[in-house]
Amino acid sequence: MLLVIDIGNTSMVLGIFEGEELKYSWRVATREHQSSDEYAVLYRNLFQLEGVAPDQVKGIAICSVVPPLDEVFSNLSNQYFSVDPLFVDPEKQDLMPIRYHPAADVGADRIASAVAAFELVGGPAIVVDFGTATTFDAISPKGEYLGGIIAPGVGISADALFSRASKLPRIDIQKPEKLIGDSTVTSIQSGLYFGYVGLVEGILARMKEELGGVQVVATGGLASLVAGDARTIDRVEENLILYGLRLFYNHLNS
Repeated sequence: MLLVIDIGNTSMVLGIFEGEELKYSWRVATREHQSSDEYAVLYRNLFQLEGVAPDQVKGIAICSVVPPLDEVFSNLSNQYFSVDPLFVDPEKQDLMPIRYHPAADVGADRIASAVAAFELVGGPAIVVDFGTATTFDAISPKGEYLGGIIAPGVGISADALFSRASKLPRIDIQKPEKLIGDSTVTSIQSGLYFGYVGLVEGILARMKEELGGVQVVATGGLASLVAGDARTIDRVEENLILYGLRLFYNHLNS
């Protein structure tokens, strides 16, 4: 079995592949100050719920945008799984040429999702990742990473609104039943949700003009929610980065 881990700023997603099949996946909060021992307890509990023994894990692939956790997960992999982990390094990898300058500035998660998207739909393609930030990544017909756009995630936008307007209540981000809100709560929901859909559609429309005929793949925690109203999105793959990690691992161990 292959354990893949996407360490993001807000949450991390981990999955277990058996061959090419993603058998299990989990999403947990990223806690920068937790030790490898604390993460090991969490992971072992998750595995136990599915009947997976740690010694069944024969390989580990990781992409991380939280550098302080890199050593933590390196220790976790070696101490609790007896595996030397593979960390995706955009600057050193050779699976996808990078036209971004400097290449080291591209997040490992963005390259992993781009590689998976090109494997799924070919190129040109666009990946929209709904994470702490919302990123739009462009892939050429040849499978090159061209660059992209970084926008605040809807969670960041909501936090900024609530922190600056003390009388507004903090609400969950969800699609309201209608566009025009008839209460403060539904008005905020409408502004956050439809405002965000408008941002996504506007950026994708301009990217499509620049790239030509292109497939758009959405991923991340809010992908399924937003894709229902963002007509510019062609398909949703919530675990796209995990599949990209599997591709990197297989490439480097073939």
